[in-house]
Amino acid sequence: MSYVINNHNIFAIVLITFLATLVLTPIMKKVAIHVNAMDYPDSKRKIHKVPMPRLGGVAIFLSFMLGYILFAPENSIMISILMGSFLLILAGAVDSITPLKARYQLIIHIISAAIVVVYGKLVLNTISIFGLTINFVEPLNYLVTILFIVLFINVINLIDGLDGLATGISSIYFLTIAIIAFMLNQLGGLDVILALIMLGSTLGFLVYNFPPASCFLGNCGSDFLGFIIGVIGLLGFKGATLTSIVIPICILAIPILDTVLAILRRLIRGEGIFTPDKEHFHHQLLKMKFSPKTSILIIYFITALFSAVSIFFALGDKKQAMIIYVILMLFLIFIVMKTDILFKHKKTILEEERILKEEVAREHIMMQKRKKERSKKRKNN
Repeated sequence: MSYVINNHNIFAIVLITFLATLVLTPIMKKVAIHVNAMDYPDSKRKIHKVPMPRLGGVAIFLSFMLGYILFAPENSIMISILMGSFLLILAGAVDSITPLKARYQLIIHIISAAIVVVYGKLVLNTISIFGLTINFVEPLNYLVTILFIVLFINVINLIDGLDGLATGISSIYFLTIAIIAFMLNQLGGLDVILALIMLGSTLGFLVYNFPPASCFLGNCGSDFLGFIIGVIGLLGFKGATLTSIVIPICILAIPILDTVLAILRRLIRGEGIFTPDKEHFHHQLLKMKFSPKTSILIIYFITALFSAVSIFFALGDKKQAMIIYVILMLFLIFIVMKTDILFKHKKTILEEERILKEEVAREHIMMQKRKKERSKKRKNN
């Protein structure tokens, strides 16, 4: 079995990009502090306790650029990927310093995806899912492809709420794509080169991002990872690596399910779908008294299970793999519905009422103490 892709050893690709991110991240941490691209713990939704640099995504992007220069081919698709990536990184870096409104970020996501679709001509004309083949005519094929990429950008962005979570899940995704390509002896595609480059880049950043993190991805990093994940999924499906578009979707079952439930939750509560909250799946694990490290390890494990089934789907009996997919998904949904991710259970409501009463009681006691102190001061005067 060959370990060479595009005349480069696959382990060398991962190692060089890993070391590049390892060196670049401390530099970007200093840059973030200098330009005040910091994530301050200024709301209850945030878990960290001290200000954190959030330009880690720039370090990953620069490592990705090095990987492109050394290992990737130069063609219209690759150039379009670089253009879309740069736009996302630029907008995300600006957002880390001066927050952009959600609608402006969404417009940038659409433009970045459109660059790859229109200029790079990476268009999804047909998909096969659950044994069905669906063909898209113009311009529907362009719209579906753009939506596909934008979906993954936002899925990774929304899951990025805990140290090492988005980076680790992305690393598992890139590793899974590389394993499938290796097992199928399909190491010549751009999707595999990108997966290996991104695997090294994300693992290098995970050294600083695994809890307790010393640097955050920022929107520039989570958007960039989601963008590349979507692009690799399309490249793999249009090439020979992925036999079905269902594979990248199933690998990212947790982030996708979490995103769907977040949208439903906010609609049920009459909130905007981009309104941030503290009810994501990782938040639910924290509510169960799991530590941040244990919480992400649980999510890593579940993601690894879906990835293993995805490898089996690509290499083995697809019907058996789909049955296992369904069982895993039903089990995941069962766990999720035991939490407050969609709506609050009676036990949670009662607990919140108890805590609120205690806070009111404490505040009342403090007010009485302050009143007595003021009375004493007036008597002494």
